[in-house]
Amino acid sequence: MRNVLVTGALGHLGRYVFDLAAARGARVRGMGSAEVDITDRRSVAAVVEPGSVVINCAAYTAVDEAETDEAAAAAVNATGPALLARACADAGAHLIHVSTDYVFAGDASRPYTVDAPAAPRTVYGRTKLDGERGVLDALPSAHVVRTAWLYAGIGTDFVSTMRRLERERDTIRVVDDQRGCPTYAHDLADGLLDLAERVDTAPVPGGILHAVNGGDATWYDLARAVFEEMGADPSRVQACTSAEFVRPAPRPAYSVLDTAGWAAAGLAPLRPWRDALAAALGAVETGA
Repeated sequence: MRNVLVTGALGHLGRYVFDLAAARGARVRGMGSAEVDITDRRSVAAVVEPGSVVINCAAYTAVDEAETDEAAAAAVNATGPALLARACADAGAHLIHVSTDYVFAGDASRPYTVDAPAAPRTVYGRTKLDGERGVLDALPSAHVVRTAWLYAGIGTDFVSTMRRLERERDTIRVVDDQRGCPTYAHDLADGLLDLAERVDTAPVPGGILHAVNGGDATWYDLARAVFEEMGADPSRVQACTSAEFVRPAPRPAYSVLDTAGWAAAGLAPLRPWRDALAAALGAVETGA
């Protein structure tokens, strides 16, 4: 594998990418915002090496906060990726940029293909879509990889929150009218590195790809699965509607992603989401 630079390396996805790249024998550098400001052209140009692969995991992901902090979200989600793409174009480097299901309206009834019309309904989604376009305008050979419902099972993500609430409450209520693809950050990281390794051996045409764990679920389904994996009674999870939990930023009702393009490129599909969840919770329990 070429030399790898991971931006956003302090997040869960970035850490997995860094660790797995090192395990594959790559010369890998991981940088957080203290090491590189992706919103600053000179900062970016100083760290992108000729011939390297840059995997951009940096993002403004506070979906609700973005509604009133659009400038900050746009800087990280739109300006930053475009600057990375321009720096890669200048240096002869390759860019893999991570995006989101929130670029879609969420009103579909079957999985979104990579060429489905984008119509984001939130500031977060709009800024991420602007980032996609900025990347591909500056570097058409780049890869934009959309994913969804990303978790590691630690910190404050949904799976970690369900683990905590199982210990703290007798019952919990979780929305059952939003459907998507729960995706284990470790599995996505592995897939991103598979894509990175193909840059020299069997290049995948630049553009947009979707990468998520197999299958789909509602948040209610996912919460029940967490309880089951923990040996708890899943009936303690009670279904409710989104209307009962109004948020500043509306969540997509349906954001299942079609991964046919990923498979057509010869990339290994990510395992089924339920298998991935079991692995994630097992890793959390053992500290792996």
